[in-house]
Amino acid sequence: MTAARYLCLLIPVAALLAAARVERERAAAGVERERAAARAERDRVGCDRAGALLAFIAAATGLAALHETATAAGWWSYAEVDGAFRGFPVDLWLGWAVLWGPVPVLLRRFLPLPVVLGLLLWVDALAMPALHPLVELGPHWLAGEAIGLVVVALPAQLLGRWTGRPDRLIPRVLLQAGLFAVLLLWLIPTVAFTVGDGGWEPVLALSGTGWLLLGQAVLLLSVPALAAVREFAVRGAGTPFPWDPPRRLVTSGVYAYLANPMQVSAVLLLLLLAAVTRSATLAAGALSAAAFATGVAAPHEREDLLRRYGHHWQDYRREIRDWWPRTRPASMTPAARLWLDDDCGPCAGVRDRLLDGSPRWLTIEPASRFPGATLWRARYEAADGYTASGVAAVARALEHGGLLRAYAGWVLLLPGLDRFAQLVTDALIAPPHPAVGKNGGR
Repeated sequence: MTAARYLCLLIPVAALLAAARVERERAAAGVERERAAARAERDRVGCDRAGALLAFIAAATGLAALHETATAAGWWSYAEVDGAFRGFPVDLWLGWAVLWGPVPVLLRRFLPLPVVLGLLLWVDALAMPALHPLVELGPHWLAGEAIGLVVVALPAQLLGRWTGRPDRLIPRVLLQAGLFAVLLLWLIPTVAFTVGDGGWEPVLALSGTGWLLLGQAVLLLSVPALAAVREFAVRGAGTPFPWDPPRRLVTSGVYAYLANPMQVSAVLLLLLLAAVTRSATLAAGALSAAAFATGVAAPHEREDLLRRYGHHWQDYRREIRDWWPRTRPASMTPAARLWLDDDCGPCAGVRDRLLDGSPRWLTIEPASRFPGATLWRARYEAADGYTASGVAAVARALEHGGLLRAYAGWVLLLPGLDRFAQLVTDALIAPPHPAVGKNGGR
């Protein structure tokens, strides 16, 4: 049994080293080509390695969740051994994550995704029965295996293969957001409970009202992070993953108030869960993460951002702090215009409320002055080329009026809620009220 555990880790690690060597040889071969082609080849290799890391994180997180599901469903279980996490032998966990994550990503030019999934199914179909008595298989273990490939291996491969590419931005941002949510809200607390104190029992014992209040608190604390992820995608053409960052310096939205909104949300969420689950270990972990981010990660991040954005980033950081937000948007917030229909009573009311907040870097004009065609809803246009219409336009305008108004705007821009708010608005001003621009007509 011990030898089987060693092999379950050593064989995937050997495969990973072999795949990494293939990538190194490709990079070395690229040096002998023309300079531009060699640079592009090195960039692709760098993307593959970053994607391999993300695929490993995704596979490891997904396999931990799959283990819990498999145990509950009776698909498979493991013998009681030392070095296990909640009954999951750590060496099998790591080896499996390497096999389902980085190895196929590094070999993606030779192994198309359907082939990878087929090979993984074949390998597991042979290996799982051979690992008896370490692995005890249930009658429906192949069904669990197929489900695992779809919900764990497939997303891990997509994340790894899409990382750093110019296309597939929104799908990979959504996958990353889902991965980091599971990692933050389930796996990290579960690890803290396993090695320290606390547990999920107080959460499971909550009443319906308690669940509702906890869900609302989680959502409210998540708003800055979700707004930051959205800003990275729509204004910076990048993702939260440090090795797949925005291609432009993002100074709009939540970043006009705070430099590290994702870290702030993550620490506050962990502290909230620590309080609910009565876990001093999780609270200590959250505070340690904040200290690490401030003392270790931040200097490296500053060097990287300074190298990429130069004096623009320096100007931005003179006004924006970590951990403590501004009350008014910084001067590097992209200037914008908002067009509203003066003939629409609710629109005029919105205009008056926006002006009450003395918005910075925002000009509000009647829709009749819009230089384009007929406007059917409010229109927001920023100097960096970003545009929004309807409720989203008003939400963006709120970002110019101070922290509390900006927070309300970030809530309105939450996925799903923005569509619902637009439907309600259209119903109240039905049909959608056209505003006439200079080149349009009723």
